[in-house]
Formats: sequence, structure tokens, C-alpha cells
Amino acid sequence: MKVGFIGAGNMAGAIIRGMVSGGFRGGDVLAYDVDSAKLMALFEDCGIRMCSSGREVAEEADAVVLAVKPQMFGEVLPPLAPALHGSRPLVISIAAGKTLHAIEELLGAGVPLVRVMPNLNAKVGEAMSAFCGNELVQEGHRNTVRMILESVGEAVELEEKQFSIFSVLSGCSPAYTLMYIDTLAEAGVRGGLPKPLALKIASQAVLGTARLLQETGEHPRALTDQVCSPAGTTIEGVCALQQNGFEAAVLAAAKASLERDQQL
Repeated sequence: MKVGFIGAGNMAGAIIRGMVSGGFRGGDVLAYDVDSAKLMALFEDCGIRMCSSGREVAEEADAVVLAVKPQMFGEVLPPLAPALHGSRPLVISIAAGKTLHAIEELLGAGVPLVRVMPNLNAKVGEAMSAFCGNELVQEGHRNTVRMILESVGEAVELEEKQFSIFSVLSGCSPAYTLMYIDTLAEAGVRGGLPKPLALKIASQAVLGTARLLQETGEHPRALTDQVCSPAGTTIEGVCALQQNGFEAAVLAAAKASLERDQQL
């Protein structure tokens, strides 16, 4: 099977490197980008096949990943339509905000099409991605999408109408979490720690807590109770968070992000 990428930016590069490190043969990855330096870097790192045009990728790949910026779709996609309709590969879009309908308007109907929403953490192999497909997508196509996405993390299939709230939980939350980590590190600085050391401690604590939650399967509140000794330091901090609107602030941030997503 050959997987092609039209666009070789940060997200495409992360996915390609994840695929190859997971055992996918580099020579079966085709890629084209107007920036030849990006292609050369992927060739040197992964042994990909560099293509001279997006049309070449569209004609030869079994699955084509559209990895150009959303604002470039109107320019890039229509010229690819004849090749895609001729070879009928699975088409996978990782462009933010581009619905299945919007992409089909540019390509024309009749192509198996999947919309994917990865997140920033694909760069370290810990992405949380979602995907949905049009009526032409079959189980074999879904397996291909899972293979690609699970090379850089986890993936779930959703209805397209659920993408807005998914984008909040997965796409926006890294920024929320980074703000929390940085603020926690600032508390460390106030307590006498150098900022780099405080950031290392805070980020590892968050990383370990997330893994603990995933691996135990326990409810977050149950794990919180295990940390909070009676009359101890942690319960005092938890109460202070609640009294100062921590939970309300998180809910408000998610609501604001969701409303903005629905306006776009």
C-alpha cells in the first residue's frame, strides 16, 4: 500500500515520521510540497519518495493525505480532481475547519473522503485525533485511517457534528493545559525554584497524572480523594481552587472556544 502526502509541513512530517518509526516502509510514502527542503528532510530521515507534483501523488497513492493549509484548498484541490476521480484513492484531509461538504464541492462527489482532526501532540507521538467519512468510506478505508493516525497517538471515529466539541477537548485543551503548567511553575518560582526546574517538575507531574488516569481507569475524583489526606496540604489547595473559580473557568473557556468554532 502506498500513502501519499500533498503538503509536507509540521503535521504531515510528524505523521510520516510516526508511520515509518512504526514499521511502515519509507519507500511506500509519497510526498509533494512546494518547499523542496521539507521533502529532502523527510527523504533523509525516512527514505520517502519525493514527487514532482501533487498530481503524481494523486495518481499513484492508494491513500492521499491533503496536508496543505485550509486557505490553499481552493487553489490546490480543483486541479487534482481529475486524477483523484481517475484513480479513486482514499482522500484524507487534515485541514482544520474544512467540512466534508466543503471539500466535496472542490473535488466533486464520488471520491471516498475522510476528514481528520489531529492535534499538536502528534509531534511527540501522543496525538488525540478524530475522523469521519462520507458515504463511500468502507471498513478497509477506516482501517487505513486508523493505521495512519495511531502511528502518532490515539484515534476515534465520530460523527462530523461532534467535531466542534472534539476540537475543544483535544485541539484547544493543550493550550489550557500549558497555561496551567506554566502557572504551577510560577508558584514554584515563588517558592524558590529556578523556572526551568519548576517547569520540569510541573510538566512531569501532569504527564504522570494523565497516565495514571488512563492506566487505572478510575474516576478523576476518586484519584483526587486518594491524594487528599484529611486536614492535609492537598485538600487545602483543592478547596482554594474551587473557591477561586477553577472549575468554572475551565467550563467557561471550553464554552467560549466552542462558540467561536461554531462561528467559523
